Amino acid sequence: MKWSQPVSVLFFLMAASLLPGMAPAGWLPDNHPVPGGVAVIELPASDTPPGVRYHGKPVMVLGSDHGYTALVGLPLATRPGTQQVQITWGDGKQTSQEFQVQEKTYTSQHITLKNKRMVNPEKRDMERIGREQQRIKQALATWDEHTPDTLRFALPVQGPVSSPFGLRRFFNEQPRKPHSGLDLAAAEGTPIRAPASGRIVDTGEFYFNGNTVFIDHGQGLVTMYCHLSRIDVQPGQRVQRGEIIGAVGKTGRVTGPHLHWGVSLNDARVDPMLFLDQAPQANRPDTEQPH
Repeated sequence: MKWSQPVSVLFFLMAASLLPGMAPAGWLPDNHPVPGGVAVIELPASDTPPGVRYHGKPVMVLGSDHGYTALVGLPLATRPGTQQVQITWGDGKQTSQEFQVQEKTYTSQHITLKNKRMVNPEKRDMERIGREQQRIKQALATWDEHTPDTLRFALPVQGPVSSPFGLRRFFNEQPRKPHSGLDLAAAEGTPIRAPASGRIVDTGEFYFNGNTVFIDHGQGLVTMYCHLSRIDVQPGQRVQRGEIIGAVGKTGRVTGPHLHWGVSLNDARVDPMLFLDQAPQANRPDTEQPH
């Protein structure tokens, strides 16, 4: 192997990337302060990493030679205009910092489902859904102080986008919550690979999501994989980038096989495209799959 720079320098850079709070691999997503996006906020100079919260929830803070940066996930329901984060400094002092959220309009999607219970669940279904929602919320709100190895994700499945993030959904002409992930079309049984290293937070079979896997990458960055035909990992297991975690399926609320891939940052569902190191194939509206 031919080294492009002295080994000692490479070793220093590798070691620095593992220090708590240091920016992984020197790469950050673009500042995209819209509902469903990520606000990249440069913080005032400090000798120690500050604690940052948004709407009471902890926020990822990464350090570099230039100071500290907060990465704030913005829920789809965020109102455009002035928002602020709360900052706690090493000496205990608390301040706030404002940032602006821009407006963004997402398109609509109308889907017809033959299984009416997937649109209007029965009472017995609602009891199950209620229990599952608490479990899903808990997984997506996971917080671990460990700094992610990288914020540049690989695609978990090679395939075209069948439904982009943020679509306003109508099932059988009834409005439902916006699409909080990215749907990738792929044949049933296609292996799904971890986009980055992390720890399996939970797995399970859910009413709407079908077979599902959650991966914690650190500091509030959690990814979700739904509608799997099989699950190949267990809670507590550590996985590496590229490791198979399951296979594409059509379990839960779907019209055909695909992967619903979600990204959560400080418990806000954000557009996975913001973290990709390779854009997926062009959108194919003829293969839209609901989640």
